[in-house]
Amino acid sequence: QVQLAESGGGLVQAGGSLRLSCAASGDTFSRYGVGWFRQAPGKEREFVVALGSRGSSYYADVAQGRFTISRNDAKNTVALQMNDLKPEDTAVYYCAANSGLLGRTASMYEYWGQGTQVTVSS
Repeated sequence: QVQLAESGGGLVQAGGSLRLSCAASGDTFSRYGVGWFRQAPGKEREFVVALGSRGSSYYADVAQGRFTISRNDAKNTVALQMNDLKPEDTAVYYCAANSGLLGRTASMYEYWGQGTQVTVSS
């Protein structure tokens, strides 16, 4: 079992960048698949990007070319670098983990953080 905690959210102007971090504790993080999701007010939780335990990644169209996921298993962290942010990226961003899969849906993840708010002003 793993516990997750996100950080790094905040307020940024359109075109700016933010780097979110997800810290994991409680288990050997390297064997977990990880993902980032987001949820805007009044909308369903949306897949952003996934990173499997073997290093493969998959980006949603909204993230392709602007967001980059990376992991540091020695530090038990996963980062989401977000560049060229747009007002429509405003949401609570969640880190999630599973048993190693490259998961593209929320149902494929067992463990979730509490989320971190990202607000992009126009």
